[in-house]
Amino acid sequence: MKIIYMGTPDFAVKSLEHIFNEGYDIPLVVTQMDKKKGRGKKLQPTPVKEKAIELGIEVFQPVDINSDESYHKLKIIEPDFIVVAAYGQILKKRILEIPKYNCLNIHASLLPKYRGAAPINWAIMNGEINTGITIMNMEEGLDTGGIFLKQEIPIAWEDDSQTIHDKLAEVGSYLVIEAMELIVSGDSVLTPQKHEESSYAPILYKGVGSIDWTKAARDIYKKVMGLKPWPSAFTEYKGQKIKIHRVEVEERDHDITPGTIVDAEPDGIKVAVSDGFIIIKQLQFPGKRAMNVKELLLGKDIEKGYIL
Repeated sequence: MKIIYMGTPDFAVKSLEHIFNEGYDIPLVVTQMDKKKGRGKKLQPTPVKEKAIELGIEVFQPVDINSDESYHKLKIIEPDFIVVAAYGQILKKRILEIPKYNCLNIHASLLPKYRGAAPINWAIMNGEINTGITIMNMEEGLDTGGIFLKQEIPIAWEDDSQTIHDKLAEVGSYLVIEAMELIVSGDSVLTPQKHEESSYAPILYKGVGSIDWTKAARDIYKKVMGLKPWPSAFTEYKGQKIKIHRVEVEERDHDITPGTIVDAEPDGIKVAVSDGFIIIKQLQFPGKRAMNVKELLLGKDIEKGYIL
């Protein structure tokens, strides 16, 4: 079975590796262009490109996947499937029609919920108790195609976006192979999405992490976990933007103004919220590394009574 694989970030690496290790023929991997990163602004290959090179697979990095050049390069391969995982460009109809069977998308949510670019983060921030992987038949709409397979996993209290990312990458790597085998055997069932139940998970931006201390403690906790490790939840302290990496929740009645720093001890910085307190355990000042509060307080005073 011949498969063209399209993906870009870490999430897409596991499925590429698993498909390859299962013995499928992957003549081409398509990924986004290298980008400049870090202080030196050096070009960095995408995680999928790095893995493809390691596996000895040809890599194609078109500026526009829908260009004539791209179309002819993909079509001449005559693939059975195109498998897509967080590639980063929308495929037009003529690309979708290239494979013998289907263009399959490995999507990190239980569609139709959380269509879009950041389904893991928004599921956590919105307090969902479960999420999952959907193997979807791609069409021209944004994550609107019919569903071949789904697999659900719980979102535990201690899960952040990185832990859920890793779990779903693993699930997707197995589920997409199961879907391809069912399709080839003729045993697959394609179920249309219930579009009226859809929701959207927009791309993340740095400002989305701003903490509103008038919210409930659990809502703030879920924001911190949903934006960890990037772009991070944050607050303002004396004109500085402070990233918040780890917190605990204490729910109880009080009459303190939300955002007030009630205490700053080695075991945490206690901040009042609408229905209790958030205990900040790990944070990061501008230009500094992330550190636990105990370590921070060795070299910096935090003003009690200050309102964030």
